Amino acid sequence: MARKIAIVMDCGSTTTRVVAVDQRGRIVAQAGARSGPSPQRGAPKGWLVWDLDALWKKLCRLSRQVCSGLDPASIAAVTITTWGADGAPVAADGSPTYPPICWQCPRTEPTARAIAEKVSPWEIFRTTGYQIISFNTLLRLIWLRENAPEALERAKCWMMMAGLLSHRLCGEMSIDYTGASTMMAMDLGRRTWSEKLLGLAGLDSSFFPRFVESGETIGTVTARASRSTGIPVGTPVTAAGHDTQFAPIGSGARSGEAILSTGTWEILMARVPTFRPNRAGFNGGLIIEADALPGLYDPQLLMMGSGVLEWLARHFYADVADTPKLYPTMIREAQDHEPGSGGVVVIPSFVAGTGPTKRYNTLGTILGLTITTERGQLYRAALEGLSFQLQLAIEMLEAATGFRPKGIRVVGGGSKNDLWNRIRADVTGLPVTTIEQKEATVLGAAICAFVGTGLYGSVREAQKAMRLRETTVRPSKARERYQDLYARFKALLPKLKPHYSDAGR
Repeated sequence: MARKIAIVMDCGSTTTRVVAVDQRGRIVAQAGARSGPSPQRGAPKGWLVWDLDALWKKLCRLSRQVCSGLDPASIAAVTITTWGADGAPVAADGSPTYPPICWQCPRTEPTARAIAEKVSPWEIFRTTGYQIISFNTLLRLIWLRENAPEALERAKCWMMMAGLLSHRLCGEMSIDYTGASTMMAMDLGRRTWSEKLLGLAGLDSSFFPRFVESGETIGTVTARASRSTGIPVGTPVTAAGHDTQFAPIGSGARSGEAILSTGTWEILMARVPTFRPNRAGFNGGLIIEADALPGLYDPQLLMMGSGVLEWLARHFYADVADTPKLYPTMIREAQDHEPGSGGVVVIPSFVAGTGPTKRYNTLGTILGLTITTERGQLYRAALEGLSFQLQLAIEMLEAATGFRPKGIRVVGGGSKNDLWNRIRADVTGLPVTTIEQKEATVLGAAICAFVGTGLYGSVREAQKAMRLRETTVRPSKARERYQDLYARFKALLPKLKPHYSDAGR
């Protein structure tokens, strides 16, 4: 009998992919394409939205490509993961009454400042687990109420990106807990909506569709969607949601391990059984979201990640950019330099409103440049600076939650960089574990789909069946050197000039 397959539509803010995963965790087919937001027509310069029709057409094309080589009878489910925070109001037929505003759009920065005058940031954190960040979904709802009220008045409900796309597959409206928890609008401890916060946008809980749990069947693929995607009619459409929360499941993370999801952004998280927001977490820039599994919460810190490395690639490695040689070249040149990068220090920019460097409120900084500085030094210094930032986050996570990690499980694109994993282990003094199957988010979403459709009885059973192969990097002799370098890095932060732009207040 052919093994069953889950189709995962993995929509990132820079890359859209469709991946077929079999019940043993193997990727049997995949297709991807670049993606990104678009300037909003007729709007001020810099305003960005998502072209939902274009994204759907891209998903359909990729899905047909993947499904063309599969036995239709083997497809057990289809599910969707996306980034958080973004969504749109929709009419009864599911069409947006206003395009999804991108998290990169600056239009809600004034709204972020104004909300603190109505509700204290501490109360917001205590209720929702969220800091005030300019791209929070609630701020988009308030902005629409103040600037495009007709979009809300004509809408039947609001859906997040995963819901907008799953509706096109099955015609059912829904919102999953992981996506909803990124909105700064939930009473997270009660796993329901905060009527007080929704009231700031003139809304209440009736404006949202039914909640669905991860793996729950939302509906089945319609005939129209089948023709567009190549997925058989009647295939269960199961709920996933915010991509970050599925990576721990796909990675096989164990109790006591912190999870580092690393890509353009990095998110360091723990998985805990209670929602306990406190002042230490609030002051340290912690955010808390709903885990993909009921009964768990994910305290986490959001940081800049390989976005820093991508910037270096554009400006210092143009000769090999957009080629397979790019990252091997950067890593090879960085390995030519000793820990400390010859005195070059890269301090990643803080993430507005959150993250372990929230208190310093600084722009990204490069120190120690000379006329003989090589680009490999810069790249190594960036890896070191990002690893020092990780150590800051570990200390903050422990202070806020009491969680002291025994190791770090790294998932996402940045987990593929062996040099970075080595530096992470040496800086933190903790074993750093990766899995052979690097697509942890996709695998986690597939596991939930398989469990939700009854192929496996539990997440743990599915993980055992998939036999994840691991690689662990342990701290080396360079650990002592990095302890000294980290102390110097930490001492530098209070001396940097604060950044007082609108985005950083």
